[in-house]
Amino acid sequence: MSLMITDECINCDVCEPECPNEAISQGPEIYVIDPNKCTECVGHYDEPQCQQVCPVDCIPKDPTHEENQEQLWAKYEKLTGK
Repeated sequence: MSLMITDECINCDVCEPECPNEAISQGPEIYVIDPNKCTECVGHYDEPQCQQVCPVDCIPKDPTHEENQEQLWAKYEKLTGK
């Protein structure tokens, strides 16, 4: 399951540079996460780095993009070529 950024986002800019897949970008009003690039940091870290640095806890799992660990690993391998 990829993550999403809710409208509680304060645009503090700390999540974007933490994403190893470059899945986070500035949207029209708040930061957004590209579900095609988000692996919840699987393959890179034990926990999603954006969630770790977010000061307002506005990055939950995205219920519209459910994926299991196997699917997240496959996405990581596709994105990194490993």
